[in-house]
Amino acid sequence: MAKQLQLVGNGEIIPTALHAEMQRSYLEYAMSVIVGRALPDVRDGLKPVHRRILYAMHELGLTPDRPFRKCARVVGDVLGKYHPHGDQAVYDALVRMVQDFSSRYPLLAGHGNFGSVDNDPPAAMRYTETRLSPIADQAMLTEISEAIVNFSSNFDNSQQEPVVLPAQLPNLLLNGCTGIAVGMATNIPPHNLGEVVDGLIALIDNPQLSDEKLWKIIPGPDFPTGGEIMQTQGIEEAYRHGKGIIPVRGVVKIERMDVGKKRRKERTAIIVTELPYQVTKSTWIEKIADLVNNGRLDGIADIRDESDRTGMRVVIELKRDAVAKTVLRELYKKTALQQNFGAIMLALVENQPCQLSLRQLLEEFLKFREHTLTRQYNHELQECRNRLHLLEGLLIALNDLDRMIDILRHAADGTTAKAQFQQELNLSEAQANGILAMPMRRLTGLERQKLQAEYDELEGRINELETLLNNRPEFLKVLKKELRSLKRKYGDARRTRIIKPSVEKSPSKSTSSSQKATQSQDKITSKSNQETEIVAQPFSLFTPQTPPQEAILEMTHRETICWRSPNDKVPDNHISIYSQPIQNREQFVVITDIGKAYPVNVSDVPPINIQPITLLSLLPKSAQRDSKKVISVFFLSDNTENKDLLLLTNQGKIKRIQLSELEGLTNRGLVLIKLKDNDYLEYISLTKEGEETAIAMSSGRVLRFPIVDEVIPIMGRNAQGNQALKLRYGETIISCVTLGENKTVLLVSKFGYGKRLNIAGLRRTKLGDIGTQALQFAQKTDSLLGMITVSDSQQVTLLTNQRKSINLVAKNVKVWGKDGQGDRLVKLSNQEVIDYVI
Repeated sequence: MAKQLQLVGNGEIIPTALHAEMQRSYLEYAMSVIVGRALPDVRDGLKPVHRRILYAMHELGLTPDRPFRKCARVVGDVLGKYHPHGDQAVYDALVRMVQDFSSRYPLLAGHGNFGSVDNDPPAAMRYTETRLSPIADQAMLTEISEAIVNFSSNFDNSQQEPVVLPAQLPNLLLNGCTGIAVGMATNIPPHNLGEVVDGLIALIDNPQLSDEKLWKIIPGPDFPTGGEIMQTQGIEEAYRHGKGIIPVRGVVKIERMDVGKKRRKERTAIIVTELPYQVTKSTWIEKIADLVNNGRLDGIADIRDESDRTGMRVVIELKRDAVAKTVLRELYKKTALQQNFGAIMLALVENQPCQLSLRQLLEEFLKFREHTLTRQYNHELQECRNRLHLLEGLLIALNDLDRMIDILRHAADGTTAKAQFQQELNLSEAQANGILAMPMRRLTGLERQKLQAEYDELEGRINELETLLNNRPEFLKVLKKELRSLKRKYGDARRTRIIKPSVEKSPSKSTSSSQKATQSQDKITSKSNQETEIVAQPFSLFTPQTPPQEAILEMTHRETICWRSPNDKVPDNHISIYSQPIQNREQFVVITDIGKAYPVNVSDVPPINIQPITLLSLLPKSAQRDSKKVISVFFLSDNTENKDLLLLTNQGKIKRIQLSELEGLTNRGLVLIKLKDNDYLEYISLTKEGEETAIAMSSGRVLRFPIVDEVIPIMGRNAQGNQALKLRYGETIISCVTLGENKTVLLVSKFGYGKRLNIAGLRRTKLGDIGTQALQFAQKTDSLLGMITVSDSQQVTLLTNQRKSINLVAKNVKVWGKDGQGDRLVKLSNQEVIDYVI
């Protein structure tokens, strides 16, 4: 018989039941899969493979300001250093972090084919390129070091990798997570960054905040593909217990469309513009076709995918006798146009899988963030103290320079000199070493001043850090400030609408409620025959300063910019076309005729008593070189949901973009519209769904458009827009205004004729229409000069080409219909014409 293997030192064999050994081994394997692969960590919201990809790219220096690098290089680094598994598994994880239809806030930026919502596969890793996205670089990796988070050895002990990333935002809620482990699974939906940050701040301010109030701040998931959540019961269950069923529908609308070439025939069509999260469009269309071919779905004549770069558009054309709502109900029932999202909020807490409520997820992140910030401040404090200690030694030596030189001159070697420094100048070993390593240039007077300035600065920073570590309210104040800063930079509008229960029974598209926000502009008018010279070099004229809270930012018709206090005397030649309270806001947005938006610091704007400067001169040099004029100025509010910018070019291109696109502006500027040669941006107005816009031409014709997706859809920043109108020979666009409840406008011709007109009396037009002739002219050389919205009590200023200003009260101008030239508003001298209407 073969000799038995000795399993323990003394040759003793320990008998073990087979089922017990299998149970123990299987549990160890299961926990290895749970912790090492399938479930995310509640702190940074990442699985190990995602964490290793981000850290490997951080080590490679693939920051947002660096060029893209081949994905194959990244995958190779991850495999060789941290993740000894299949390369396809790593690449699949990398691809998902790039896809904006999979991640609400993608952590990687990609260059190349990374797949599509039609389930098209990505290109091979040797073709695609990637780098870190700005939110990943700043909010996940900025503070990473062994002093802030724990590191551990990799699989072969050749490298150190972070156990967790020092996340500044709860990525687990922002991007969600899906994973299947052994005997358990997680399926966390993505959320809106702004809402999550508001929820964190509310919990910081009031840890005892009720669940109901927290759910009002974070009302539900926000999927990257949009859609509509049909009820709140599943959301509440998921938020309360960590598990719930959330029904999600695609966004549809019912339209009447023309079909046939010879005779115009109308048919009803169901237009699908958004699908539920993780629904593959091509598979969904194939499913509908199969149902129609098999006779299980009636009433559909044709289905077409008209999606393009601007967004999704699937047209389901119905038969003549089909009832749209009935067909739509069947689509909801039999296809993935409506499906349930099974939320399971399972994550690792101290390496143990736990099912967490929304409150617990937020509290775990805040606990982690407080821990990392404390470690960061302690580390920085120790470094500052070490540096301060070294500077003390240098300053002591410099104050007794003759003695220091004498010791160096007579010392036999460096060790002797160091010992004498410690003994005679009462210095530590570190201070003595610092003096020996000090270059000769440090002995100059200027270098002494720099050392003293650094010493004073370090003392201030040490006091600040000690205050943060010892004063919890101040610590939390800094934490909230950091969260608000990230919200301003990376927050955007909600994409998924939550339908109230009273609306759930309707299968047609439900309209989300809009939050109204109006932009008040105080028209300050004056009368003068003189104007001062405008200076275009502001920075040498005044010292930048922060205006007081009650200050008002103003821009004149000559595009000069300033701020003034309510009691400041206004010069006679100061005619404001934009006026808005500053209220401690630090930046405002400037949009120029090249179609780009730029941020401007309020502190760079001079007060009204300084010589006026042009607004263009505050922009970057590239903007000053390319732009000819400023089109719009406004403050970007924190609440940008349901607000849009309406843009109109000189050649009649019109488009609508979401105001949230402007968040996170940098000095490089942000392109809002793609312009063709010889075209430039002419008009911008703030609007929202359901309002109207009126466009006036120099010929006197006016076009009235409704602000709805069917007429003026929301587009991406790089779109050119649609052709709103065709310009006739010699005709120019002279105005574009947004019409809310007030639909009364003032029309003024260049020869001083004018009238008030109710736009509601004009017919609504479609894109490309000719509009309505709203003003006639007594002389052929006359033309429409301006159109502005007015209220009865509003004061209007007319400026002439001879630098005269005439003030009118709107109610004194007669209301006319669309026919007629109106009344003479002002008597002009020879060669004098109206130049500007404010």
